[in-house]
Amino acid sequence: MAASTESGRPAPGTWGPATGVGSLPGSDAAEAVRTVVGELPEFAHLPELPGRGAGADMLGRSAALLVDLAVDLTPAGWRLVPRPGIDQQRAEEFLARDLDALHDLADGWTGPFKVQATGPWTLAAGLERTRGDRAVVDPGARRDLGQSLAEGLTAHVAAVQARLPGARVVVQLDEPSVPAVLQGALPTASGFGKLPAVAADVVEQELAAVVRALPGPVVVHCCAPRMPLGLFRAAGAAGLSFDLGLVQDLDAVGEAVDAGVHLLPGVVPGTDAALPAPRATATRVQAWWRELGFAADRLPDAVTLTPACGLAGATPAYARAAMRQVREAAKYLQPG
Repeated sequence: MAASTESGRPAPGTWGPATGVGSLPGSDAAEAVRTVVGELPEFAHLPELPGRGAGADMLGRSAALLVDLAVDLTPAGWRLVPRPGIDQQRAEEFLARDLDALHDLADGWTGPFKVQATGPWTLAAGLERTRGDRAVVDPGARRDLGQSLAEGLTAHVAAVQARLPGARVVVQLDEPSVPAVLQGALPTASGFGKLPAVAADVVEQELAAVVRALPGPVVVHCCAPRMPLGLFRAAGAAGLSFDLGLVQDLDAVGEAVDAGVHLLPGVVPGTDAALPAPRATATRVQAWWRELGFAADRLPDAVTLTPACGLAGATPAYARAAMRQVREAAKYLQPG
């Protein structure tokens, strides 16, 4: 479990200067772990490899964490079912393989280390009930999913901690569907209509229940437009991860900083692009920080640089370059 202060805020050293969002291209778990640990030596993460196919995708991977709930893959997508099938078994095997790679290649790791999972609202938005529409429309199904996910993630953190005893484990909940949940923009299972919007206070309360149940600090990640920073902060997020180019509400960002919430702005495209010099990336972050109105000396402790989103859609060479870019840019933010 990551250390925390008596106030409940993460202790100093919980965060590193640069990290990844989660996904990488390719299908070799050992190579992915080796790359992340090498490129992000002060704040690595357990990489996700959706290129391996069903069960390694965002929903399938988190399905492998669920306790006492089963899912299966249908032509329409993942669905809650009475008993586990081969697709959930495959997802669990992928996760076990990743943990083996972690043990083999990151043994002796000390410092912050991040694991990621689909958040409860995005999970409920992506899973269909056995009969009916998406689980997101059913308060009972949402509650069961949230409790199951929290229990499974707690066990997952313990499994990572057992392999990396010197790590301070941070949990990231990926919630790209929350803006659509709030706006009533999720399509029905048929695709011909939209599901009704869910009230912001309900979204906050149910997300907060999962955050409270997890060990250590929790980051909420959303690289979709209209990310509700204030809602995520109110739900208890210790860190907020977002695409710097998509967040326009500087007041909400400033309120998060004032509340002691750590920021993980995405400053490098998630797919192949020409990258500027690392110093130019750092200068952009410094200009943004000045626009927020905070003293320059607060920046290094308040911010961890990341790519804008996962790197699964990038080439392997670009994925390495993107991680190297955030690592090198972060050096220009440090004092001295």
